[in-house]
Amino acid sequence: MCGVVGVYCEDRELTPTLVYYALYALQHRGQESAGIAVYSDGVRVYKGMGLVTEVFRENVLSKLKGKIAIGHVRYSTTGESKSENAQPILVRSKVGEIAIGHNGNLVNYSQLREILENEGKVFATTSDTEVIAQLLSNFLMKHDLYESLSLLTEKLLGSYTITALINDTLLAYRDPLGFRPLCIGEGDFGYVIASESCALDTLELNKIRDIKPGEAVIIRNGDLEVVRIARAKRCARCVFEYIYFARPDSVIDGVTVYEARYKMGRNLARESAVECDIVSPVPDSGTTCAIGYSAESKIPYIEALIKNRYVGRTFIMPEQRLRELSVRIKMNVVKKNIEGKRVTLVDDSIVRGTTSRKIVEIVRSAGAKEVHFRVGSPPIISPCYFGIDMSTREELIASCGDLEYVRRAISADTLAYLSLKGLIKSVGFGEDELCLACLTGIYPVCVPGELCDNAKYELNY
Repeated sequence: MCGVVGVYCEDRELTPTLVYYALYALQHRGQESAGIAVYSDGVRVYKGMGLVTEVFRENVLSKLKGKIAIGHVRYSTTGESKSENAQPILVRSKVGEIAIGHNGNLVNYSQLREILENEGKVFATTSDTEVIAQLLSNFLMKHDLYESLSLLTEKLLGSYTITALINDTLLAYRDPLGFRPLCIGEGDFGYVIASESCALDTLELNKIRDIKPGEAVIIRNGDLEVVRIARAKRCARCVFEYIYFARPDSVIDGVTVYEARYKMGRNLARESAVECDIVSPVPDSGTTCAIGYSAESKIPYIEALIKNRYVGRTFIMPEQRLRELSVRIKMNVVKKNIEGKRVTLVDDSIVRGTTSRKIVEIVRSAGAKEVHFRVGSPPIISPCYFGIDMSTREELIASCGDLEYVRRAISADTLAYLSLKGLIKSVGFGEDELCLACLTGIYPVCVPGELCDNAKYELNY
């Protein structure tokens, strides 16, 4: 996950406010830390643990003035959840100052770090983002920015969407397989680059377009340049962006997330509708899918569960114990809506199964006659190495047993998942345009010990 932002603004006093509100719109992508780096006669970084509103106060923003800036909200995968791993990460070298915010995860992080340490590099963090910054710094000592990005692309294996300040230059780059989204918008003041279009909408900007896989956006002295650094033989957009991560009002690579989730619900009902009295979402991530399910099945959409809006996502919390403890305070039941009724609960996915089981128990104990569980995605059977915190098969309930095993584990009367074919049809991209590794076990880049289709890309900077 993680959310990245880049801003070029002619009004240097407005810049930190633009970054702040863009990060606020991307808060769903990471809740552990937030940070802003700005250039004004040098790069200045301010970051801390917590939500955007907790890290940045007005007196802080007033000190972060400059024409170019980047921002980051973090959800940790590589690197512990602690203050030194908060981003943007700043490195200083002979080429000047480089600040980087990164959304993604490097598969070969350990190998690259060892090589750099053997060359004498000293690391201040355990984050793979610092590896990217150190490598880019090395290349820039001998090459221009375009060739440096090409050389960087040859080295990095995994997912990486970055925004960076290289002294007074603003850079945004999306990896050649396009794992994570990135888009650019324009206003009277200049430009904003963000992980999702909802951030551009918040700032009332005109979206220029999505940054394509393998493209770099470079802004120098207000001049914008888009350069194709590398071209892959296929794409690997993370399908979970459409299932869960992205805000439903975002548009990613031309696909409206809301529409994709609505279609997931309709296709789920076509495949596995069950006779019941009401359809209810597991809020909020299952809401759009449940609306589609209700529309297709003609079963009334009625909320059985109400979410406490002041509790963060349980999936995004880094510790399993916290996820379990938060379910009860996060959800409450509308008993009158479910007493004596057959209820179908619709969620976007089942990862570990703990939350699903507790939700089924809550609904059943509140008086539901039957509790059926429907999932708007296929079973998650394999770890993600590209930026989702599900790194072992042992923690994935669907990898430990068949459908009946999962049904019993979550205590539902019936259980059904959306098929892989139904999911692909809902999103609207071809199978070779999506990363489906967590659902199929086949990875778009080589991961040690895993099956892969080894998608290569050609550099043509």
